[in-house]
Amino acid sequence: MAGEHGGVGEHGDAGERPRSAEHARLTEADGIMTVTIDRQEKRNAISPQVTETLWRAADQLADRDDLRCLVITAVGPYFTAGIDLSAPVGSRPGNPETEHLHPGWNFRRNYRSHQLLYDEFEAIEKPVVLAAQGICLGAGVEMAVSCDFRFAAPEAEFGVPEVRSIGVLAGSGGTSRLTRLVGPSWGKWMAMAGMRVPAAQARQIGLVQDIFPAETFLDDVYAFCRNLITIPAETLGVAKLAVDLYADIADRTAQRHIDRLLVSGMINSPDYLSRMARFARREPEDGS
Repeated sequence: MAGEHGGVGEHGDAGERPRSAEHARLTEADGIMTVTIDRQEKRNAISPQVTETLWRAADQLADRDDLRCLVITAVGPYFTAGIDLSAPVGSRPGNPETEHLHPGWNFRRNYRSHQLLYDEFEAIEKPVVLAAQGICLGAGVEMAVSCDFRFAAPEAEFGVPEVRSIGVLAGSGGTSRLTRLVGPSWGKWMAMAGMRVPAAQARQIGLVQDIFPAETFLDDVYAFCRNLITIPAETLGVAKLAVDLYADIADRTAQRHIDRLLVSGMINSPDYLSRMARFARREPEDGS
């Protein structure tokens, strides 16, 4: 990972990123790009190669008009056991001869280079879907809560075990985004007490939107995605931004003002005008 992944403007064309197929693979079909993590001997731990593949997918999703949706999944009994702690977490470790002078600043700078990937998932105006076919821990949950849609197989479990395993908070959204999504009660259950939740409970608390049978899991995920991308791209993008914005703004009057501003900006779009023209040409169902 070079720099802080601020986008293609900093790093050139998305295709220039080094290819990293060893621990994850990138495929696409029908406007849907898929990242499949496949590092089963390490419980699909997120290595720098996995992160680089995810960045490649994010760059291409953001820049290519033919790509409408990103799916992130894995193979084996684990979606991921979390970050590979034996490998570098960030891409800006600093100068080892001087980092002791400002250890906190150097750590936060390097850690931020890792967090930016999940920020990018939130910022891209296209749907990002996480499909957890198995156990999803640590950074897997942090990745999940930065995505727009989350699906689980019945065998999946979710947890942020950092408080128990290494004595720190889940600091890349596993505490903040998780609490924003499931509320403080379940946020404390997972991020404070370090408890796991099975798939059924994850759906109950809003961590995942649905559970699909293991036998048809990816087929069901892709069916959802294909239906999702029948919605106009501009509408999907604005809806994603609006929902995230409303989650952060408590004032209902401000929300309604934003509604009107967003709609007023969309009514002159070519897609809106063509769809309204089609509606105008339709005869009433009762023939009157």
